[in-house]
Amino acid sequence: MVVSRRQLLRYGVTGSVAALVGVSAVSSARFPAPRRLGELFSLGVASGEPTPDGVVLWTRLAPDPLAPDGYGGMPLAAVTVDYEVAEDERFTKVVATGSAVATRALGHSVHPEVSGLAPDRWYYYRFRAGSEISPTGRTRTAPAPGSPTSRMRFAFASCQSWSSGYYTAYEHLSAEDLDLVVHLGDYIYETSWLLARRGAHLPAQLEGEAVDLAGYRLRYAQAKSEAPLRAAHAAFPWLVTLDDHELDNNWAGVHPGLGFDVHRLAPMFRRRKAAAFQAMYEHQPMRLAQVPAGPSMPLHRRYRFGDLAEFTMIDTRQYRSAQACGDGKAVTGCSERYATDRTILGAAQRDWLVDGLATSSARWQVLGNQVAMAQSDYDPGPELLLGTDAWDGYIADRNTVLGTAADRAAGNLVVITGDRHENYVADLRRDYQDPESPVVATEFTGTSITTGGDGADISDAGRALLAANPDMKFYNRQRGYVRVELDHQLWRNDFRVVPYVTRPGAPVTTRASFVVQDGIPGAVQA
Repeated sequence: MVVSRRQLLRYGVTGSVAALVGVSAVSSARFPAPRRLGELFSLGVASGEPTPDGVVLWTRLAPDPLAPDGYGGMPLAAVTVDYEVAEDERFTKVVATGSAVATRALGHSVHPEVSGLAPDRWYYYRFRAGSEISPTGRTRTAPAPGSPTSRMRFAFASCQSWSSGYYTAYEHLSAEDLDLVVHLGDYIYETSWLLARRGAHLPAQLEGEAVDLAGYRLRYAQAKSEAPLRAAHAAFPWLVTLDDHELDNNWAGVHPGLGFDVHRLAPMFRRRKAAAFQAMYEHQPMRLAQVPAGPSMPLHRRYRFGDLAEFTMIDTRQYRSAQACGDGKAVTGCSERYATDRTILGAAQRDWLVDGLATSSARWQVLGNQVAMAQSDYDPGPELLLGTDAWDGYIADRNTVLGTAADRAAGNLVVITGDRHENYVADLRRDYQDPESPVVATEFTGTSITTGGDGADISDAGRALLAANPDMKFYNRQRGYVRVELDHQLWRNDFRVVPYVTRPGAPVTTRASFVVQDGIPGAVQA
């Protein structure tokens, strides 16, 4: 059952929001030592949304995570979940404790928001329910606002279809020296088109397409049942957003995606969207501010890391106009793309974005983006062959954002993108209609964790893209993630790739590295 936002916030023993999500200040009291690790925590633990004085923690109680009804094998009753945060992995220096109420309304998930911590330091955390204890997670707070921050390392990832392959890339990501992980969408897929995992079996309840709360819960449970993904969540704080497959392929605002079924009817699509958004909240380390209100979920937000970087997470799905000239496939011509009333961001989010770009004092402006912003011509011939699901279908918004980067942005703008299942490097121009338009920013598009299967170093499509787009500096179609290191002088981008995903055990290598220098838009190979 999908419930309203008001109902979500009413659940809990005391009926208070604090009891539901576990908002907590610093406390030195410890809960008694748990007796055993428990199957209640089979989906692991996670943290995210770091601020200088705190983080949000997450877990979901699910002893049978793939139970067909989507409730994870849990009873009707609410369960009190205790948590503690410590300076050390042995929990001898506990700095915060608290409790959150896990209810059936939210799939027995909890999202305690811990505050009062010290800035720019690592912490350890764990949960307890009854006599069962969770695995230990590690997290860190952000540096204080404006404080000198000499270095930061993070990774970004996207597109992890379970049926397409093994999550080996996350084994390697978990071993990196990182401060943060950013996930740019397609954390789950609403359906499994092809089972490419060798030796894997798809349970009956995961066949077909997710269209209701139970179906979406099962897709998240399937993903989080994978040990490499749980390890990556336990190792670092995350920032997450969605793209299309958390709901429906190529959906756009109030418009459903591809396919022909009853869920294309507006009331049915709203119900489906509410279910997908609730399941996302239930399975991610997100704050109370992101609790969905039916078919709406506030996802655009900013996080600052000292004076070095500001992460602006945007939402290119909920507020967009329908794709121009069809369903988003590559088309020629299509003057509709230039219509000034077409939007990928919506007016309110667009104004919020450009105002933030113009006023931030951070050295690096990091834009967490779902679909490619750079012009992507798929035909080396004289005509432009462009996809309209990406920013190529929303020219007015792209020109507004990149024009702001040229005229008003206080820091270096770097766009990080998912969706394409390919690694790209592209310089971004203020206006692609003007051949003399200056380069104003850089876009790094990261490949998929699994989607698309084993992949290849280069493909015919990649060669065509490189030939047709002079601003594209690099193309690769293997699987993996992107590792970034930045300081006040340089952004370094390493494309970390694995040679196969259809079987486990793949090694990881750095396929290519590119850098951006402070004050000089555009990337060069390292």
